[in-house]
Amino acid sequence: QVQLVESGGGLVSAGDSLGLSCAASGRTFSTNTMGWFRQAPGKEREFVAAITWSGARTNYVDSVKGRFTISRNNAKNTLYLQMNSLKPEDTAVYYCAADLSPFSTSSLTRIYEFDIWGQGTQVTVSS
Repeated sequence: QVQLVESGGGLVSAGDSLGLSCAASGRTFSTNTMGWFRQAPGKEREFVAAITWSGARTNYVDSVKGRFTISRNNAKNTLYLQMNSLKPEDTAVYYCAADLSPFSTSSLTRIYEFDIWGQGTQVTVSS
């Protein structure tokens, strides 16, 4: 069974840092673009960051540029999101996702471009 399992969420204060992980199982995603999305209460799910299969290309939503860093370890089949200088508006459920198209170098940002999704991890930032 192919699964993506997020971990690392929690309750932090504004200005703190938090690191999320997404462990993949059931198949390797070393040839696939992976990404992070988030969904705040009452809002639509939105793109946060994505990274191509080799890690050579990353892209971010403007609101997290300079604060968040996406990375991956293909040997561990794991995706990461390091979040620094957190703000209350970063509060959301964070989801990792994978695109099943191999060796893509496109900048993927849309929900429909990703095929496999995790269950999400809650991040709450208090002011």
